[in-house]
Amino acid sequence: MVGEMSAEFLGTMILILFGVGVVAQVVAGGGLTVPPGGLGNHDSIAWAWGIGVTMGVYVAARLSGAHLNPAVTVALATFKGFPWKKVAPYVVAQTAGAFVAALVVRWNYTEALAKVDPGHTVKTQFVFSTLPANGNTNLPVHEWAAFRDQIIGTAILLLLIMAITDLLNTPPGANMGPFIIGLVVVAIGMAWGTLAGYAINPARDFGPRLASFITGYGGAWRDQYGQIYFWVPIVGPLIGGLLGAAIYKLFIGRFLPTAEPEPPGRVPASKD
Repeated sequence: MVGEMSAEFLGTMILILFGVGVVAQVVAGGGLTVPPGGLGNHDSIAWAWGIGVTMGVYVAARLSGAHLNPAVTVALATFKGFPWKKVAPYVVAQTAGAFVAALVVRWNYTEALAKVDPGHTVKTQFVFSTLPANGNTNLPVHEWAAFRDQIIGTAILLLLIMAITDLLNTPPGANMGPFIIGLVVVAIGMAWGTLAGYAINPARDFGPRLASFITGYGGAWRDQYGQIYFWVPIVGPLIGGLLGAAIYKLFIGRFLPTAEPEPPGRVPASKD
């Protein structure tokens, strides 16, 4: 159990170092003199989050299965037989890893964030945690729209994770599963990132939100409209994860054969 928690801690830490780190670079870089092309954009953020997921999974998969996300852990406990007694320790380890990684990013970007946003306001809060419309008040998105968005985005994530990791389906070969899951996160970021910043992971949001709160972001628990918001990227992904896993089991999982499939690339043997 200690080894599994250690793996979840470090794997989630790697994920957040890349993910929160790239947002810090893009946001903080806006206040600096940079070469032509700047220090990144929405696409670089999406790609870095996906790469962070891939690297985190490669770090943790052998010991813990590399959930790196409470929504994944709860869904696997509900539909795939993961022991419920391990759910709370996994969630604690994931959140702790995200918290420590966010502290590292906060420390490293101290000067740049202070230059861009001396008051540590909502202007740079979304470096660490998500906000409706990424903090943009020109787009009329509030907590319930963001809640809907988080349910849908996490449902897509879990549906695809269930499909990619199901050995009775057509899983990726040559240990490519983590890479494919990383691409899923990139795609979600590119397609579902406008309304709520695609947290799709309670630990990813709560750990960095807590880290930002204790390091000067007094409004971390609220959105740009002053509404209590931190619950949205916690409850939404947990519901969405269960929904996505249930959809996969209902439409695909229950129809798959119970025996091991033929090796990938081979024509199935005739039953005659």
